[in-house]
Amino acid sequence: MTFVQLIDCKTSRFDEMNQLMDTWVEKTKGTRTATHSVIGKDRSDANHFVEIVEFPSYEEAMRNSKLPETETIFQEMVALCDGVPTFTDLDVVRDEQLYAANIRAFFEMAAAPGELPPLNGLMAESYHDHDPSRDQDAIGLDAVRRVIEMWRGAFDMAFTIEDQITEGDRVCTRWTWNGTHTGDFMGIPASGKQASMTGATIFRCGEDGKIVEGWWQYDRLGLMAGLGALDALEG
Repeated sequence: MTFVQLIDCKTSRFDEMNQLMDTWVEKTKGTRTATHSVIGKDRSDANHFVEIVEFPSYEEAMRNSKLPETETIFQEMVALCDGVPTFTDLDVVRDEQLYAANIRAFFEMAAAPGELPPLNGLMAESYHDHDPSRDQDAIGLDAVRRVIEMWRGAFDMAFTIEDQITEGDRVCTRWTWNGTHTGDFMGIPASGKQASMTGATIFRCGEDGKIVEGWWQYDRLGLMAGLGALDALEG
């Protein structure tokens, strides 16, 4: 679970504090576990500053705090402050930016050439997939992996993300799919034809950012027409 630490302090020596932060970043290069840092100044008090530091997890934050450079910098920071800084430790329970990034990574991974990587870095073990074109939902990573492998075995393909809208724990992604028909697909032998379709998927994410549920809607009829599967019916 992503972890955030808020460092609240007052200082009339911010320029020196800023240089100290740059020194800390330089000295801990390669060992520092923080992934993002933002410093804000209070609009009503020019000497009041809040630093927001993000870590992949609480454990990584604690590992960062035990670095000898961190302890040294902290003592120097206290000396620059008007009083002792206060710290607030927060477990992140909602991160819409992380959700959208993980879903973009999923689309890239699903279509990437080569062996399909493990899914457990992006999806929950109990992931539940809803697709109206299938008789049964795919539940669990093994089932989802079989579905993805079916598509990858039939097409050399790529997704283009057209739009993403995030609200709460859900991300709606509008995408365009393009593929070359290189293998059997629903009984249709490889034809070498170029196919495309559009669609939208709503994913629900858990607190840790992993995808836990998905609902798909896409132009399956347009895909089948592109493969020539509807020619006999039209004739």
